[in-house]
Amino acid sequence: MKKNTKIALGLIAAATAGVAIGLLLAPEKGKDLRKKIKDSTDNLTDDILSAIKTGKEKLMNVQKAS
Repeated sequence: MKKNTKIALGLIAAATAGVAIGLLLAPEKGKDLRKKIKDSTDNLTDDILSAIKTGKEKLMNVQKAS
């Protein structure tokens, strides 16, 4: 795994952990908290999938140009 990939994965993991800790420390009802956690993870998943798709497209463009 390349250094940049490790850094990106580390940042994503740290951000996810920060969001989870922040939500767990918030004084809210369990139902509301679970919904917020689900929404946050859904958004994070969408962002990651979008980044992967963009990366694949860029990679394909580089390969076609070669």
